Amino acid sequence: MRLTATKLFLAANIFCASYLIAPPAVQADPSKYPEFAQQNLPPDIVPAFVNVDELIEVVKAGAKPLIIDVRTLAEFNEAHILGSVSAPLAEFKEFIKTIPRDRPIVLY
Repeated sequence: MRLTATKLFLAANIFCASYLIAPPAVQADPSKYPEFAQQNLPPDIVPAFVNVDELIEVVKAGAKPLIIDVRTLAEFNEAHILGSVSAPLAEFKEFIKTIPRDRPIVLY
């Protein structure tokens, strides 16, 4: 997979977080976040869904993605991927202005 600064990498079904703290069968529950469940990405952003194994390979290959945890701060404080930053969905609109454009981004 070729990485570019314009690609947005999303972990499918919050796979990274669920892999660390729960069995892999856990899935995101859109009813918990109804204000975000029906959101659409802008047409110029095409996500590439990756699982944790693919993310590990990307990092091993030398990429330094910015890993962003979009869960609540309480969930982040309970458990998160080492090196990730917290940007809860409710505050993400403001946080997005600070995201660097020169490296891959992983949201989970």
